[in-house]
Parts: sequence; C-alpha cells; structure tokens
Amino acid sequence: MSQIIPKALVQRGLSAHAAIGLLASALLYIVCLTGTFTVFYEEWQRIEQPDAPEMTGIAPEAVQAAIAHVLAAEKGRKPTEHLYVHLPVDALPRATVTTDYQAVHVDGRGNVATRELNGWSEFLLNLHYTLTIPGIVGITLVGGLGVMMVALSLTGVIAHPRIFRDAFRLRAKDRGGVGLADWHNRLGVWTLPFSLAVALTGAMIGLATVNGYGLAQSFYKGDLEAAYAPVFGAEGKPDPRTAPLPDVAAALRAMAGRFPDVRPSYVILHEPGTAGQQVQILGLHQRRLIYGETYQFDVSGRYRGHAGLSDGAIGQQAAASAYNLHFGNYGGLAVKIVYALLGTALSVVIATGTSIWLGKRERRGFRQPRLRQGWNGIVWGTGVALALTLLARRWIGNDAPFAAIFWLALALMLVASVALPQRYHVRRGLQIALAASVGALFPAMLLAG
Repeated sequence: MSQIIPKALVQRGLSAHAAIGLLASALLYIVCLTGTFTVFYEEWQRIEQPDAPEMTGIAPEAVQAAIAHVLAAEKGRKPTEHLYVHLPVDALPRATVTTDYQAVHVDGRGNVATRELNGWSEFLLNLHYTLTIPGIVGITLVGGLGVMMVALSLTGVIAHPRIFRDAFRLRAKDRGGVGLADWHNRLGVWTLPFSLAVALTGAMIGLATVNGYGLAQSFYKGDLEAAYAPVFGAEGKPDPRTAPLPDVAAALRAMAGRFPDVRPSYVILHEPGTAGQQVQILGLHQRRLIYGETYQFDVSGRYRGHAGLSDGAIGQQAAASAYNLHFGNYGGLAVKIVYALLGTALSVVIATGTSIWLGKRERRGFRQPRLRQGWNGIVWGTGVALALTLLARRWIGNDAPFAAIFWLALALMLVASVALPQRYHVRRGLQIALAASVGALFPAMLLAG
C-alpha cells in the first residue's frame, strides 16, 4: 500500500487527520471554557446592567399590572404567543417581562422601568449551547461533543490502570512531556465525577431536541409539543377569540396558599388575551435538583394540577434535573464557585490532552509545528476573543455583533498562529494579549458602574 500511495500524500493525509482531530478538540475546549463562564449567567446579567431595579419579591397585583402594561404597549401587532414574567429569586432579584417582541424590567409596582440589556450574557449562553450555530444543528453538535467527553473520560481511565493509585503523584520535571501528562492525569482523576456529570447532562440537553423531533415524527405525526408533553406537561388547545387577560394575581395567591414552601420563579402565559390562554407558574423546590415544577391554573386563578416534574416518574424527574446538575444552579454562589473551579480544571485537561498528543507525535518523528502553534492559538485565543466581546459590550453597547467579533477574532488569531514562522513565540504573544485584554476590562467595568 505504501508503494502505491506516494509518501508525500501519506504525510498530507496524516496532517489532515490530525487537523480534524484538533478541530474536534478545539470545539470541545470552547464549549468547556464557555460553560465555566456560563455558570455565573445570572451574575453576568447583573454586571451587564447594574441599574436595573432589584427587589426581594413582587406583589401579585404588581405582576398583573406589569403584564397589562407590556401587552398594552403591543396593541396593533400580531398578538404574542407566549409571555414570560421572571420573578425575583436569590440568584437574579429582578422582575422581567418577556414577549415575542420585547423584554423589559419592571419595578416593584409593575411599571416598565427599562429595556432588558443582557446581550452579552445571552451570547455567552448561546455560544455554550449551540456554538452560535442556528437551528437544531448547533445544539445537536454540542450534544455530540458531550458524548465525546463521556467517551474520553471513560477511555482515559481504562488507558491508565494506575490512574487512581497515582492520583496525588506529580513529577516536577517535564522530561518528554512527563510533567504535563501528570497534571493532565491528576486533574482528570480529581474532576472525573464532575466531568461525567456535566458531559452526560450536556449530552442529554443537546440531543433532547433531536430525540424530540424523532419521537414527534414517529409517534405524534410531527407534533413536537405533543412529544414533550408526557415529560414537561401539555399546552392547552389554542382558541384565537379575544378574551380578557387571566387573573394572574389570583393564581399567585393560590400558589402561595396551596404550596407555601415552593417559591415561584416564572409566570408563563400561553396565547395571552385569547380564549385559549393558559396560565403556568414555575415553582422552585428547596433541596431538589429539578429546575422547577410547572403548576397549571385557569383564567380565574384556580389550581388545575401540575406536570409531575417533582413527583412523577423517575425518568421525568431525571429529565427535569439535568439543567441544574449541568450548570450548578442548586446550591447558591458557593456551588457555582466550585463548578467554575472544576470547569477550569476540565478545560485544562482538554488543553493538555491535545498538547500531550502532539508531543507524542513529535517524539515519533511527526513534527508538525503549525498544528502545535494552531493549538496554542485555540487555547489562548479563545480567552482573548471572549475578552474582546466583553469589551465590545462596553464600547459598542448591548447590540454589538458579539458572535461575529468572537469568531472573527479567533479565526484571525488561529490563522496568524499557523502562518507565523516557528521562531515566533505564538503562545507567549497570545498570553500577553490575554493579560492585556483582561486588564483592559477592569477600568471598562469600573466606568460601566
């Protein structure tokens, strides 16, 4: 075979294979690093818009007034299909009304205070969820990366039978990449439960949409909502005839009386202002991993049952627990900090894993300095690109093209890293650029405050 295929072509094939492997590792690294920052999603929103009104709670009558004010401002438009009221909770003590057309913060009396301006936070979440690829493609790709992470974690344990025995053994000198491999293996062991938890839940979240479409096509004649109904509850049948707004205040009072230990976090109106409208309240349960339970109310505020996320089938409760387990939204700021530290360690594991693989290839005679520099461009350039988007939030504003800035900056740094001759210290230059961009963020944040 080697006589038929020219050696040069074989070498190019190996380089292409290595480049494809690096691409998968690069995407996995970006997802892990952005996930580490996304743990503080609510905190980023508060930093991004520090002047939004905050409160420990909001009266049911104020919620009713806020809904009426927002919908009154949309008269003349096609009626919104869904309206969401985010109620003040510990992580984000703000009241926000979101429709198909707008998102606004309201004050404690239900008056519109200001437009919601969390464009960067939403960009960060979207980058982690979908790599900013629209539609089902992006979230499916990220779900597939979650499956890949599970496989890497398990095969890493199998490939190193002494990995647990040597869990605290570090060799200081890095002869032949030994020191780097030790850090990779030790961090891999220390973060293994976390890695499996976030990888499995990430795969569940990412591939749930694909599974939903498959179930809908196979069993529900293409109706995606019907496919999700057994897990998350069903929506009512739409009826477009005009009707008065539902009594949300009565529903919130009924919720407080019937479930005093459950804290409402969202009010959801389906088809508001029509005869088919439906009221749902998402309630947070103490000491539970579920993201909440969905409680149903009629237009007069009478309780009509709940979806079963808190007490239904085991699979249903597990599906409702994936989100909080993935992002650490179940134990306050302390748990988030632990998740951020573990996420940082996991990002280091991915970065060092590829570096170790490149080093082994070099020791076997497959020297590919451009791949090495390209990987340095990904590892350090991702942080620089994220910092640039945050600076753009300050200098350009909420409507800055964050996705374009991120991918363009990262692509330019990657191209420059690969194109520069080997004598240039790409890694050191990118590290300096990262330090400079992060340093520039501090005065920008102070000015923003």
